[in-house]
Amino acid sequence: MSLHLQGWTKPKQGVLFVVTGASGTGKTTLVREALSRIPGIHFSVSATTRPMRKGEKDGTDYHFLSEEEFIALQNKDSFLESAEVYGNYYGTLKKPVEEALAAGDSILLEIDQKGAAQVKIKAPYAVSIFILPPDIETMENRLRNRKTDSPEVIKRRLAEAMDQLRHCKNFDYLLVNDHLLSAHDQFQAILIAELLRKERRNDWVEQFSQ
Repeated sequence: MSLHLQGWTKPKQGVLFVVTGASGTGKTTLVREALSRIPGIHFSVSATTRPMRKGEKDGTDYHFLSEEEFIALQNKDSFLESAEVYGNYYGTLKKPVEEALAAGDSILLEIDQKGAAQVKIKAPYAVSIFILPPDIETMENRLRNRKTDSPEVIKRRLAEAMDQLRHCKNFDYLLVNDHLLSAHDQFQAILIAELLRKERRNDWVEQFSQ
């Protein structure tokens, strides 16, 4: 896709984008491409209690915390969303997100439906996007074609995916990822349109409304 953003400036107040989609819908691919093409949008770095893996850096891959630190922050309502996954805690810290938005930077948060629901309560200004598969069969084929999961894992992922898809009605935007290039165009169009809303461009309004 040819995306021309010469002279692009970030808004005075950034946007918190929440992206959700079941496994096999291609949401991570769409997010990565958008991050590489649209200036001023950054991926949210989550906090976690899982051990740091070789090659990972604190503050870059994750904010690595002890379980005691994580729970203490939960008790202080310091997370936009948090969850326990297979014995480890994960969450999105409020402070770094709010600081980024205040500086005009936008944050892309890729999380599941339950996390998105938490964010919508604590940050109702967030813009939510749900990535849909063309149909259930295509989603199942994508999961199987990865060839990285056992049949039992695929079965579990499909069940989880079906549960997530039922909540798509709660999101601001719905995008069907059928043809990848078209999906990239549509996804980035949503982001850019939100960044150009007049309430985020008060400097232009003041400049040209005299």
